[in-house]
Amino acid sequence: MAVRPVPEALARLDLASIADVGARQAIRALLNLVEELAAENQALRAELAQVKDENARLKGGSGRPKIPPGKAGGSDYSSEQERRSAPKTWRKRGKQDRLRIDRTERLVVDPARLPADAVFKGYDTVVVQDLVLRTDTVAFEQEVWYSASERRSYRAQRPAGYGGPFGPHLRALVLTLAYAGGMSESKLLELVQSTGIVISAGTLSNLLTESRTAFTTEAREVLKAGLASTPYQHLDDTSTRVDGDAQYCQIVCNPLYTAYRTTPGKDRRTIIEVLRGGRPAAYRFDREADRHLLFLGLSAAARAKLVVLPRDQALGEATLTALLDGPARGLGPRQQEQVREALALAAYLADPDWPVVRTLVCDDAPQFRAITEELALCWIHEGRHFKKLTPYLPQHQAALADSLTQFWEYYRGLLAYRAQPTAEERTRLGTRFDTLFGTETGYRALDQRLALTLDKKPELLLVLEHPELPLHNNPAELGARQRVRKRDVSFGPRSPAGSAAWDIFMTLAATTRKLGLDFGAFLRDRFTHAGQIPPLADLITARAAQLTLAPA
Repeated sequence: MAVRPVPEALARLDLASIADVGARQAIRALLNLVEELAAENQALRAELAQVKDENARLKGGSGRPKIPPGKAGGSDYSSEQERRSAPKTWRKRGKQDRLRIDRTERLVVDPARLPADAVFKGYDTVVVQDLVLRTDTVAFEQEVWYSASERRSYRAQRPAGYGGPFGPHLRALVLTLAYAGGMSESKLLELVQSTGIVISAGTLSNLLTESRTAFTTEAREVLKAGLASTPYQHLDDTSTRVDGDAQYCQIVCNPLYTAYRTTPGKDRRTIIEVLRGGRPAAYRFDREADRHLLFLGLSAAARAKLVVLPRDQALGEATLTALLDGPARGLGPRQQEQVREALALAAYLADPDWPVVRTLVCDDAPQFRAITEELALCWIHEGRHFKKLTPYLPQHQAALADSLTQFWEYYRGLLAYRAQPTAEERTRLGTRFDTLFGTETGYRALDQRLALTLDKKPELLLVLEHPELPLHNNPAELGARQRVRKRDVSFGPRSPAGSAAWDIFMTLAATTRKLGLDFGAFLRDRFTHAGQIPPLADLITARAAQLTLAPA
């Protein structure tokens, strides 16, 4: 939708050249009013276009075609170019040293082609990569012995992994292509059937879903080891529809693992449940619960009703429900939810058998707050707030461009501090933060945005106290992108079992990738009980010790 051009006289207006302070302030107020009216006009025009389209459809028409904007027309909030201090250099990497030769075939020259004086000079070696995708259907002839005295038969055992109608290599292949390769079930079925495998769509779907049971424990142990491997954890979420119902996929990760968990909601109690590994709900009424109830703003009268709850002991879901419906009755639904949240958080923090996260690296969504001891906000997410401003006037466009330039210069300064922290630089960066985000540019929307960022100083500058913390939440966002791609291809799981399979296998696929393992080889190892690949949780713990990532 075209935007009305700015009048030339307004575009050339220089507030700095106006000597009268009162006139300058009045004109600045008028410019902000023009900015707000332009934004409101643009929003109303977009709304009017939607109403016209709906009216046309109600009259039997089709309305305007929904054509997605191209690269130039879409909203681009990426900060890749601004963050990059120098262009990336690329150099082609050799591959010969990474190739595994499966067989050597010696080729000879037809003697009839050779002249009489030809002399043998050895061999030229040329390596050609190829892939053979074929069936390996095995008919196992199992010996059967019968003991008349015992009245029972003895049958030879099939090799590990061959207990069902499909072998370990086929099962590993379809799981790899589905959960690491992003292939849809329909295309996967076409591929497998084209090789000569006889399998139905329903059987393939069951294979992709029911195989999860053998990996449930390992996926849970991956999360537990991952949570213990670093003092900080990345956290983000993205939508996932389960049988058409809107749910959310929570992504928890660090450099050594990524864990996925699909949940019906994304409130603070859900985040606590995710950090607890989805174990049965647990509650505890102690000083930590008291503190969180004050944070939530539960009234003194409501808190007084809680004196009947047992303190400093573990409570289950049924016990707490009985208490809230009985001795502590009288609390409204919202108050009961606040009590459950506070007691769930207290139980999580008091659990001696599960790692407690010290720092969350995330965006500024409210559900992430007040769970961990510290919160580190993502600088890239913060920068997107500025990128979303769309000033109409050139003066305001220039002010925004200047603020963004300084924003990313400051970000690069933080990167340099992480690499080589000093007390002097820590002080300088803290002072510079106040100056940069305490500035008033005269562009009201930008000034409000700067003030909001200034209020987040403790969370944005936690890196000055802990230089090991990352400045952004890209690892979790990249993990969320994998779920989005899976969702785009497969739309969404159709059952809780399918949702669990998505979570388990995406967790294992992402974690093996971070550990430098082949996901298919990992699956084959587990199916055949070969034991060549150690438990992923052990690898995470060992790698964390090598990289000094584990909390002290």
